[in-house]
Amino acid sequence: MVKQSSEELLLFYQNHLLNDIVPFWDRAVDRDYGGVFTCFNNEGTKLLSKDKYTWSQGRFIWCWSTLYEMMKAGKIHGELDRYAEEAQQAVSFLQQHVLLENGHCAFLLSKEGRKKEPVLGKGYDTSFYADAFVILGFAKYAKVFQKVSLLDWILDLYDSVQRRLERGVFKCEPYPIPEGYQAHGVSMIMLNVTQELSDTLEYLQHPRAEEIQRQSVEYMKKIMDVFCDKEYRMAETLTIQGERDASLLSRHMNPGHTIECMWFVLHTAQKSKQTSYVKKAGEVVKKAFELGWDEEKGGLLRFVDFQGGPPKGEWKDDPHTSLIASTWDYKLWWPHSEALYTTLLFYTLTKEDIYWREYKRVHEYTFHTFPNPNEDIGEWIQIRGRDGKPVEQVVALPVKDPYHILRNLLLIIELLYNQKD
Repeated sequence: MVKQSSEELLLFYQNHLLNDIVPFWDRAVDRDYGGVFTCFNNEGTKLLSKDKYTWSQGRFIWCWSTLYEMMKAGKIHGELDRYAEEAQQAVSFLQQHVLLENGHCAFLLSKEGRKKEPVLGKGYDTSFYADAFVILGFAKYAKVFQKVSLLDWILDLYDSVQRRLERGVFKCEPYPIPEGYQAHGVSMIMLNVTQELSDTLEYLQHPRAEEIQRQSVEYMKKIMDVFCDKEYRMAETLTIQGERDASLLSRHMNPGHTIECMWFVLHTAQKSKQTSYVKKAGEVVKKAFELGWDEEKGGLLRFVDFQGGPPKGEWKDDPHTSLIASTWDYKLWWPHSEALYTTLLFYTLTKEDIYWREYKRVHEYTFHTFPNPNEDIGEWIQIRGRDGKPVEQVVALPVKDPYHILRNLLLIIELLYNQKD
């Protein structure tokens, strides 16, 4: 693949978005109650349940709001009124049904909005990540549609999340953090939440915009100063003291997660003019590819040891350790969609050939491996084994989530649109 012009790449991604991805999710929208159905099998041929995971509903709102925004700006084509109506209906669905008495978000709802227990006996309030994705979706919706009236609702939920995190009393299914450890993912999702929320507050001239932006910078610094070591290796789990111990849980790296996080870091570092973090983020991306790329089969491995190769270390009796050991060589859709945007973003910024080379091999592997060959279904077959063959297995939530593919295609189109001569 030679270096295509921005116009050629833009056309490729616009076509893939509008012809292969969006039609699948258009069919999945619940136009009776609001939101989207996501409990499909891996191939997208069967809807297994009409339950609605709050995590995915918040993400859907972000995607539909962004689609509308870019359609209105002429960057892609589509039916403006329909996307506005479906985004609004999803927001209303969550506003009416998602909050529990304690102000937290229920993790799982029925199609009509009835609260359900995702795992029998664990209750409705099982993960602050559900709240985080609701904030992300609502913040984007409020900005795009200039809904100042939503800001108090969003900020109340955000403040509730912050209080839980500050007290250290929060749940984060499906991967609970073992006692004595801290997780990179907590700071990572909150970096994304605060940058999205601060952008909305700034755009709508809300007095808390600067406060939330400062919090975004603090989350960025924790990621880069605590979880990133001197060799630019990003830890997923450290001890409370900020150390990597001998456990498999603490030794493992998630290359795709690292690569995704670095575009979060880049956005906040650029906005706050923290140039040292821009450079460091670039080195982290390079290290993630060095350790995470499967030189034999191609693609990004799901998990690796921080010194390279398959994960290893002392075994802990927790679900995450079992997951790491049993699925380390899977090839998942979301790390590759994130890597497409991250490498193209860093190449656009720095013009360093290494980012183009990484982008090129990610692009070739991704579009050879993931898009569904059945054009009547479309989308991607999202979960693959090391050999690239489909695996019918749950990797986090039992859903086929629209977020990572749609988000990164939209971000790439935005990036390329701005690069046009």
